[in-house]
Amino acid sequence: MDLKDFLDAKVEEYNQPDFITLDPISIPHKFSKKQDIEISGFIAAVLAWGQRKTIINKCLELFAMMDNSPHDFMLHHTENDLKPFLNFKHRTFNDIDTLYFIEFFTWYYRNHESLELAFLQGFSEDVDVMEKLLSNFHDFFFQLPEAPQRTRKHIATPKRKAACKRINMFLRWMVRHDDKGVDFGIWKTIQPSQLICPCDLHVDRVGRKLGLITRKQTDWITAIELTEKLRDFDPVDPVKYDFALFGLGVEEKF
Repeated sequence: MDLKDFLDAKVEEYNQPDFITLDPISIPHKFSKKQDIEISGFIAAVLAWGQRKTIINKCLELFAMMDNSPHDFMLHHTENDLKPFLNFKHRTFNDIDTLYFIEFFTWYYRNHESLELAFLQGFSEDVDVMEKLLSNFHDFFFQLPEAPQRTRKHIATPKRKAACKRINMFLRWMVRHDDKGVDFGIWKTIQPSQLICPCDLHVDRVGRKLGLITRKQTDWITAIELTEKLRDFDPVDPVKYDFALFGLGVEEKF
């Protein structure tokens, strides 16, 4: 069996509804309204570091403070409703960061229908457009005058050479569409072929073992290198292999 066949088989094995339960993607799967999926998915992706169980519990705690209706909360909350968030913390993500995220989403959804638009600044059909989109999104997200300097570290950008694994993961959730029921595929402008593979610890390790990554460090160029190799296997939907690499790393300790 060649490497493509091996990885294709692993995609089939892991790109299944069973995958959802233990993964941060379970958070946006608790919602059906598009805007709730976007907000909860974005925040779950940003908070996705550390143990998966802790990440999920922290997200559940945060959205409970919004009565499990994040979009409605952004549109209608009062100053008083923000007080509970002063006690929210996950690793280095604290109350200052939480309140700015709420402020951004409040401003954004009072003016826009879908978060997709925020990721389309400078969009083109070029397969390599993602570096520009993620750099522009970072600037867009922090455009409000009160944007705290400390919060910038929570949204990665290729300008800082980051691999941007959490944002790439979020984009996979929103953009990829198949009949497996894991990724949502609710955004239609960015194409699956343009996505960059989320380069987390497990994907990185397995990618190196399989010879898909040669670069010593893990940064934006590494994520591009991995994705270009995966495009050789499937140019239309390269990041489906995220399931294979992640599954091999987490479930099989490959």
